[in-house]
Amino acid sequence: MKNFSNAEFSPEVIEIMSAALTAAIATLPEPVHAGHVDVLAQSILRTANAGERDVAVLERIALIELQLAPRS
Repeated sequence: MKNFSNAEFSPEVIEIMSAALTAAIATLPEPVHAGHVDVLAQSILRTANAGERDVAVLERIALIELQLAPRS
């Protein structure tokens, strides 16, 4: 995971990010791969760090980035 050591989030924003990650993971087919979760989490962290606070928007952006991520 990329370095987000300079990012600071309030407890409320952490709850929003957690909800977005949970919702995004729930849309993935089984089995869910750790690499996919990592891409989703990084996207949500990056987007929230840029100021987004809408769960649905965080989820949508993360899922789009997952679709665009190179396959390993």
